Amino acid sequence: MVAYDVFLADCPARTTLELISDTWSVVVVVALGRSPARYSELREKVGGISKKMLTQTLRRLGENGLVERRTLATAPPGTEYRLTDLGRSLLEPLAALSRWAEDNTGALLDARAERSA
Repeated sequence: MVAYDVFLADCPARTTLELISDTWSVVVVVALGRSPARYSELREKVGGISKKMLTQTLRRLGENGLVERRTLATAPPGTEYRLTDLGRSLLEPLAALSRWAEDNTGALLDARAERSA
């Protein structure tokens, strides 16, 4: 087993941190954790994301084995995105991070306002 150390400049784990700490990656993974979704459904769930950014995020998550794209046998043909097992393993830590952000944003905004006053 290879040991990775995020404190080393050339450690591949830094790329992993960059991928999973991106705002859109977090939101898309959490959204797909609730249920698989078509592109348009996902775009509706994720407020404020552009088509381009959603496409780039899904592609990046797919290339890294977190999301899979499945073609649906519907008329017209559609695609559905779902988390892989690896992607599902991210749900608990990302849910905790998302809750922390929701619970503490007020305090962070207050601190920012105090320092700029």
